[in-house]
Amino acid sequence: MRIYIADHNDTLVTISQKLQVELLQMMSVNPHIASPDIIITGERVNLPATNMPESDNRIFGEFCPPVPESEFLREWIPITSAEQMAQTEYDVLIVGTGAGGGAALWRLAEQWGNNGKKIGVVERGDISLPTHCMNIATINGDNFRILRPYNITYPIGKRLPQLPGAKLIYTLGGRTLLWGAISPRMPDHVLARWPVSIQEMNIYYNIAEELMSVTRAYTKDSSITQNLLNRLWENGFENADNIPVAADLDQTRFGKIHSNVFYSTIVSLARALAHRPFDLAVNTYVTEVVTDLGKAVGVRVMTPDKKSHFIKAKTIVLSASALQTPRILLNSKIPGRAIGRYLINHSYLIATASVNTRGFSEPLGVLGIIIPQHIGRPYQLQLQGPEQYFNYQYEQKPIKDLWKISFYGASGEVESRYENRVYVDPLSRDAYGVPEIQVNFTYSEKDEAVIRQMSIALQQASRAMQLELATTQNGTPEICLMPIGTDNHESGTCRMGDDPQTSATNRYGQIHGISGLYIADGSVLPSIGATNTTLSIVALAIRTADYIIKSLQES
Repeated sequence: MRIYIADHNDTLVTISQKLQVELLQMMSVNPHIASPDIIITGERVNLPATNMPESDNRIFGEFCPPVPESEFLREWIPITSAEQMAQTEYDVLIVGTGAGGGAALWRLAEQWGNNGKKIGVVERGDISLPTHCMNIATINGDNFRILRPYNITYPIGKRLPQLPGAKLIYTLGGRTLLWGAISPRMPDHVLARWPVSIQEMNIYYNIAEELMSVTRAYTKDSSITQNLLNRLWENGFENADNIPVAADLDQTRFGKIHSNVFYSTIVSLARALAHRPFDLAVNTYVTEVVTDLGKAVGVRVMTPDKKSHFIKAKTIVLSASALQTPRILLNSKIPGRAIGRYLINHSYLIATASVNTRGFSEPLGVLGIIIPQHIGRPYQLQLQGPEQYFNYQYEQKPIKDLWKISFYGASGEVESRYENRVYVDPLSRDAYGVPEIQVNFTYSEKDEAVIRQMSIALQQASRAMQLELATTQNGTPEICLMPIGTDNHESGTCRMGDDPQTSATNRYGQIHGISGLYIADGSVLPSIGATNTTLSIVALAIRTADYIIKSLQES
């Protein structure tokens, strides 16, 4: 065997070319060299005998040809620019990727399949996380509300004195990246005021719960939850129950991995993409809906470089939130007496308490209890913990008897009143020159009476569960009323109904008098009682998507 000392920058490829020796032969007698393309300056290189038969240097036969490598995905989801989308006319264009927008997209994709219709989606924010924050293993209950994707949360309550706790979230997935995942249905007596039958709502609740993986099994076999539930049942809180959580607890079967436990609309976007392609533009700010002769024809958008584009669409679904959707409509001069009116949310009490778990069996588990509202009880009580361990991921939970309840809250029903509203102020404009929203909102005497009822009920429930409420220096329970808007449940500003004088949309979410323009977010909810809103938003968005599918088939 001859030996060759590699020159500067030599590789097996360059040596085989210089010495006119087959590369395959060179590779077969130099198995210690990992790749024919790596630089081997100064290394000893074996040279095959000149009379070596070609068959002798074959180990497996011909080397496989190199596999061409595709360009790597720049993002986990395909992105289309606003400029590119302006070259297409969409059958449906969805504005916003929160709970409603994501659900509407999923339903359209799931029902249509790849039927050739064009779906576009625009999101004002950027891509930040491909999942709910609580699916990140290092996030726990303590840092969940502190650590969050950079620059996606906008506390607009700082300039809205009557809604000081309000905030907007601009990112792919919207608020569903940061929500608490608590997903109860609206009580029947609340649904009875809606223009949709209870029976039909139950059908769509079933679909929404399946999409969101809503379960009461999250607290299953947790002794802390079961013991406190027993105490509540024994003391007059007979409808107390395990808290319903949008959490995918299924095991992996048939290779299908259930990895995104807590639901966000990222799941809906991914499922939609599995059914069919759609165009998605991020960092695309919708400023105006354009109509022609009573029909929606497209939207005007702005990109971060302050350039304006027009995206054509036969059908538009606004899902920008109960604060931003009416802003778009009002700035578009869309007629409607109820647009921006009837703003509702929840009054919101918070207290902390401690519980002695001595004698509770192991595993102690997590605490999650809901006491739903019912007729005569216009509030909902919610209990989670212990401490930061409702979602404690990999964090080790200590062993002890005395636990603080880190979140103990009551949400109260707020009247739907015409004078509570969102409106635009032409004298206050954002960086793009678009008029900002202003808010008129106050609690009524009835709302304040509900708050007092909640405070009493919170103390009664604490005594029933043998909890010790934290107290002030003078010994009174330390119960505080959170700033208005903190609940993130703003609703009603484009509420559905049959009368255009008192509602902005019909019972399917279509703006009165404007064909092809729909709303699919919290603003369509005509009332919300004392119940968390996300499940209802998703259910109604799916229902609106079904109506759009039927309408486009008939047109």
